[in-house]
Amino acid sequence: MTDTTARSITLIGAGLAGALLAILLARRGWRVDVYEKRGDPRVKGYEGGRSINLALAERGRNALRQADADDEVMEQAVMMRGRMVHFLDGRQQLQRYGRDDSEVIWSIHRGDLNIVLLDLAEQAGARLHFNHKLESVDFDARSARFLDERDGSASEAGFEALVGADGAGSSLRAAMMKRSDLGETTEFLDHSYKELEIPPDANGDFKIEPNALHIWPRGHYMCIALPNDEKTFTVTLFLPNQGDPSFATLRTGAEARALFERDFADAVPLIPRLEQDWERNPPGLLATLYLDRWHIDGRAVLLGDAAHAMVPFHGQGMNCAFEDCVVLARKLEQHADLADAFAAFEAERKPNASAIQQMALENYLEMRDRVDDPDFLLQRELERVLQERHPGRFVPHYTMVTFMLIPYATALHRSEIQREILVAATRGLDSLEAVDWKAVDAEIMSRLDILVDAA
Repeated sequence: MTDTTARSITLIGAGLAGALLAILLARRGWRVDVYEKRGDPRVKGYEGGRSINLALAERGRNALRQADADDEVMEQAVMMRGRMVHFLDGRQQLQRYGRDDSEVIWSIHRGDLNIVLLDLAEQAGARLHFNHKLESVDFDARSARFLDERDGSASEAGFEALVGADGAGSSLRAAMMKRSDLGETTEFLDHSYKELEIPPDANGDFKIEPNALHIWPRGHYMCIALPNDEKTFTVTLFLPNQGDPSFATLRTGAEARALFERDFADAVPLIPRLEQDWERNPPGLLATLYLDRWHIDGRAVLLGDAAHAMVPFHGQGMNCAFEDCVVLARKLEQHADLADAFAAFEAERKPNASAIQQMALENYLEMRDRVDDPDFLLQRELERVLQERHPGRFVPHYTMVTFMLIPYATALHRSEIQREILVAATRGLDSLEAVDWKAVDAEIMSRLDILVDAA
């Protein structure tokens, strides 16, 4: 373990990852400065723009516990036991995420979470600089230039090392790219999203089941709704950019209402301001960001969305970013040389980021296209049986990603094997009665080791 008493680090971005990393490093004795282009949300209100509600899972909670933030955050979280699937004919079905209420995820408001973490960062000794937009970096002189967009004034700050926690549109990544090619590729999804809202009912309570992630799967598109602690739901419609229906064909609130009345009929009475929400909220883009490299020697490193933005369909973007923070803090403790620490961080996290990016894209197809599919439902049923028959060996995909701390890459590898087993075992069947249990058991024993969770 190295002595970090006199060492300093400069974080770009005071969002969720930046604030959490500031807590972890300040408590380890680092001098931490955090620069944020927006104003202080604790003073002027949250201005994060569009935000699909965040799903907090075990990886994120593990990081929050290390920052002593879990208890305070959980006071504002709403439990989600599973997906409440709304079929086209009006039926509903709860598909649990785990075996019981010990395996759930939590819906949390981004702004509330950010404020908790900023307060804790300041209490830990981090210095927060708001209204400081990173304009340019002189990596040789180790100097960063910031702009206050309120009055156009500029300031300079020296740094030992920069950490980019400033999101998918990272200013630090742009500055790094001018210095060194990071191999950046952005792949946009051919779908975008639009946010709507379900307000509380006349008694101020939730209008629909609060402890679930509601989903209206409709093949090439879908609607979801996540609960908030103020008894509202944030509704998000994911729709193709082209075709029919798409954002190209739905130009007005009235056209959107017609789509909802046809395909999401049971949601229409829940969204009284559907037309107004539609016309007020612009569509949000969905993309996956890939980089060949995340750092420049010991001078700068990227994490979270700045390094590996992903589509939101596994609810792991924040959880993955928080895990990045824990790993980077650990590497900085283990390595006296910053370049070694950043390289070790990238080596550990990059394969895992790639794995969850792939799983997030796959989960979109599952959510919009498969949760109401009979073959998929039979495979899910078999998955639960095999979990009981082979505890610790056949572990459901969702459990590995959401309720465990094993590397994402391990979860992806095992999930691919398990999917092959499930598909082969149920091919041509409409119930589990005809499953060849002897063959399935033998394949599991030969292909899957006992899975031990990461510490």
